[in-house]
Amino acid sequence: MTPSKSLVFALCALVVSHFAVAEPQPLDRIAVQVNNGVVLESEVQNMMAEIKASAQEKGQKLPSDNALRTQVIERLILTKLQLQTADRIGLHIGDLQLDQTIANIAKQQNMTVPQLQAKIEADGQSFSQYREQLREDITLGEIQRIQVQRRIQVSPQEINHLVKLIQEQGLKNVEFQIGHILIEVPQNPTPEQLESARKRAENVLSRLKEGADFRELAIASSAGPKALEGGIWDYMNINEMPTLFAEVVNNAKKGDIIGPIKSSAGFHIIKVMDTRGMETKEVQEVNARHILLKPSPILSEERAKATLEQFIKDIKSGKAKFADLAKQYSEDPGSAAKGGELGWAEPSIYVPEFAQTLSHLKDGEISEPFRSSFGWHIVQLEGRRTTDATKEFNTNRAHELIFRRKFNEELQNWLDEMRASAYIEVFDPQPNRG
Repeated sequence: MTPSKSLVFALCALVVSHFAVAEPQPLDRIAVQVNNGVVLESEVQNMMAEIKASAQEKGQKLPSDNALRTQVIERLILTKLQLQTADRIGLHIGDLQLDQTIANIAKQQNMTVPQLQAKIEADGQSFSQYREQLREDITLGEIQRIQVQRRIQVSPQEINHLVKLIQEQGLKNVEFQIGHILIEVPQNPTPEQLESARKRAENVLSRLKEGADFRELAIASSAGPKALEGGIWDYMNINEMPTLFAEVVNNAKKGDIIGPIKSSAGFHIIKVMDTRGMETKEVQEVNARHILLKPSPILSEERAKATLEQFIKDIKSGKAKFADLAKQYSEDPGSAAKGGELGWAEPSIYVPEFAQTLSHLKDGEISEPFRSSFGWHIVQLEGRRTTDATKEFNTNRAHELIFRRKFNEELQNWLDEMRASAYIEVFDPQPNRG
């Protein structure tokens, strides 16, 4: 055999040897079928990895992988159902709206968008992944607002009653950070199922009283909406929180553990993780007016923004007046007839993008066009003032508190209804191989 032939033979043998010993690369597979969509195993693994990394960073213990996987799959199922609903009604977050949101996030962190991108990539995440995750988060917020808001009615009697309570309390409310564990029972449970759930709840309660970590037990055991967050709800006062919580924590103090409390959903265990007082203070109010254009199949995102840019030029050149344009074109029925006037209000009553834009304006200044969940706006700041809390403020605050409480309750009801009517099949994470 000549040297050249020997070399070719050796190379061929090396290639054959490489393919003979190389391990097959596992393909992504379906972890859950949700109606006509799927949750992939990679999605489950990625979320589990994120939770583990976050827990390690915070020094937080986690339950077994099986318990964690169950909670992650449940969260992904609910996410998929909401995204399917958004797709079904044609709710899609365009790049212009996404870019506007990212610009607002960067501004809140005193960064430019390129600086924000550099920070995200330095943390190990690609900017394109960040954009798509943010697009999904915005979609979830929007579909929840659309679907849940229409289920909520706040009566004048409810507002008047709460305003009276607020006045009696002198606005000295206390906010609670609540830990919640739900031991779920099936619909129309048998006495045996009910007793089994009660015993599990009693066992969880005993472990908590013996000093077990609340967050770890919640992740492992809870069927509540905040299970993956360790069962922890953000600070709420009595009037904001779900009725079940409000009925039992009114006189509770930090560290108190309450339960099990039976409801139609199961047995609840509640812990007061922290409390903080709400001091009465002066209210910073703004007076503003705006013009709103809502994108539609007829009016594109780009056209809406361009139209508002032209409005700004016409106002600054003296060709048109803000009030006249608002009356003619604004699609906010509450303010259009008043020339876009919104009146004096605390900025926090507005959606975040609107409040954030107002915070950067000087008296008389008109903003550039910006996108919120309602559509494209321009806003003019007419003035700022500091004032005591008035009856009007109390009324607005009462409506907001009642609405938020009902929103939390109705959101969970809506998610439960969606899940109950969906086709869901969870596949074995380690299927048998032939």
